[in-house]
Amino acid sequence: MFSKILIANRGEIACRVAATAKRMGVRTVAVYSDADRYTKHVAVCDEAVYLGGSAPKDSYLKGDVLIAIAKDRGAEAIHPGYGFLSENANFAEACQNAGLVFIGPSANAIRAMGGKSESKRLMEAAGVPLIPGYHGDNQDSDFLKAQADAIGYPVLIKASAGGGGKGMRIVENSNNFDDLLASCRREAITSFGDSHGNYVHLFERDCSVQRRHQKVLEEAPAPDVDESMRAAMGNAAIDAARAVDYVGAGTVEFIVEQRETGMSFYFMEMNTRLQVEHPVSEAITGVDLVEWQLLVAAGQKLPKTQNELSISGHAIEARICAENPDNNFLPATGTLFTYQKPEHSTFTINKNGNDVRIDDGVREGDVISPFYDSMIAKLIVHAPTRAQALAKMDQALALTRIVGLPNNVAFLRYVINTDSFSQANLDTALIEREADKLFNQHPLELSALVTTAIVQQLASEKDTVRNNANDPFSQLSAFRVYTDYTRTFNLIYNEENYLAHISNWHNANNAACQNNAGQKNTDSTDRFSLTIEHDTSGASSSEKSDEALYNAQVSYHSDDAHNHTLWLDDTRIKAQSWTHTETVYVFTDRGRDQIELIDAMAYAGEDSAAVGSLKSPMPGQVIAFKVAVGDSVKQGEPLAVIEAMKIEHTITAPTDGVVAELLFAAGDLVADGDELLRIDSETSEA
Repeated sequence: MFSKILIANRGEIACRVAATAKRMGVRTVAVYSDADRYTKHVAVCDEAVYLGGSAPKDSYLKGDVLIAIAKDRGAEAIHPGYGFLSENANFAEACQNAGLVFIGPSANAIRAMGGKSESKRLMEAAGVPLIPGYHGDNQDSDFLKAQADAIGYPVLIKASAGGGGKGMRIVENSNNFDDLLASCRREAITSFGDSHGNYVHLFERDCSVQRRHQKVLEEAPAPDVDESMRAAMGNAAIDAARAVDYVGAGTVEFIVEQRETGMSFYFMEMNTRLQVEHPVSEAITGVDLVEWQLLVAAGQKLPKTQNELSISGHAIEARICAENPDNNFLPATGTLFTYQKPEHSTFTINKNGNDVRIDDGVREGDVISPFYDSMIAKLIVHAPTRAQALAKMDQALALTRIVGLPNNVAFLRYVINTDSFSQANLDTALIEREADKLFNQHPLELSALVTTAIVQQLASEKDTVRNNANDPFSQLSAFRVYTDYTRTFNLIYNEENYLAHISNWHNANNAACQNNAGQKNTDSTDRFSLTIEHDTSGASSSEKSDEALYNAQVSYHSDDAHNHTLWLDDTRIKAQSWTHTETVYVFTDRGRDQIELIDAMAYAGEDSAAVGSLKSPMPGQVIAFKVAVGDSVKQGEPLAVIEAMKIEHTITAPTDGVVAELLFAAGDLVADGDELLRIDSETSEA
């Protein structure tokens, strides 16, 4: 076995490899970019070496530098993780030439199976059924368009070296083919073999639920796959691996067609690396795939034969990402202001009876940067049955709290509770089919949100009192006889303005607090009367209404500024809350929602945003402008292309007009909210 390895990756997968290596007594060397200097994967490895700039081309894609670092630090092997150089045949070959072990398949196997077109030719020669399409060497744009016209639309363009949803475009008609082909060109069943001629498969996974051609949820085993189909797919995967003398972990992906007469499968591609969703295969087999990778790379035999492998229970993985599902899954960046997780194991499953596992490469307070992918963590659950795994996943997601940047935790919970997912009616169109139940959801009632926001504010003020016990001006003990205490809060929820009034506030923790009858309070629960109404301060007299939206008697107890038990009349609610930039994020068993608690004086005199400006909806890099100054544009016309977290996004015109100014150039980095260009509403003169 190796004494030291270099991990040529970052984030979650680097931490995952380091965890198994540590358990096996193998020392690890981390590498890091400018953006990753203080990240978790640097902290958990035994050594860490600086690579270069934040952009992958300046750091994690510099194969020669990685090899030099490995040799300098005395590493015997390099683990590439996934992404970056993990499926780069030239890098695997360079490692071998430098006397280092590449923990993965040979360069020849990567070339044969890693390239989509080459692998399809191999499968075609072997008689494996393929979906209709063109997989040849002629890459002339006009020729490819002619092939698409012959196949019929819609078609999928997929880069031969693409992966992870990158380099893929759906083309609905011939008119869009050229632009989407150019954009695609810009982006660029687990099986195992050893060097002794042994091969096994670790059964199948279902990865149908996707957005932007990227996986959202994965599970194993795949629902509704019978033993005969499982055996056929497993044998096909082993035959594919054996055909190229494959060594190490790899995944053969099939497209499954469901018919009334049964299901048929067709070869799509082989991923010559460890995949993101490998933990679900580990969960149902009890195998540590990274351990197997290290053993096989060191020349040892596979620890188990096919007959010794079996399926135990059901596992589901959810990818927690920094993105905004309600805004077309735009990637997000920012600080993990709050990052709380349910009780879990890390990089292992079925440990001490805990069937919840979280694999991540971040900690609370870390920054999600625009330079890499948007994944924050992987949440994996395992249970005896699929129904139990679904319930466990729902509970684990409900206990996951992330504040500081948009994320998909709530969206994932909506997905697993749809009829389609819960009943295993799975396909790549699930998200579109269930859209009404997945987007722009508000699971919490306005009354619960308003009350929690107010209670958090009051609890925060109590903390201030405790921390300033000797300051009389910070106390809440004002003496009040036969008068009502009234306080008003300004709130915004779902783009509507509200006023909330509380009165007769009883502060149980302050011995000097008096109620409106002049009597000292002795019970342990705080309380107030609550009224919620629309804020009609800017409305005409005919539009104003004195009718309250909600009235209730509220009692509450706060353990601190974030943990509250509320009673709204006779309804009890347990809530957690955090405030970030005036937005109060509220979490309950029913779900997560947010409301803004506004300091109205802070906005006095502010002007609205400049009319005619077009702002970037995300941080990223300007790839191209589709227009020039003076061009007339129509609403919906493409204006610019922004790349964020390795995905291209097209920015379109919000209205008709004329381009007045371009504020950036191709190649520039932009922040979320930066003005990209300005459009005049007036048409240009003839």
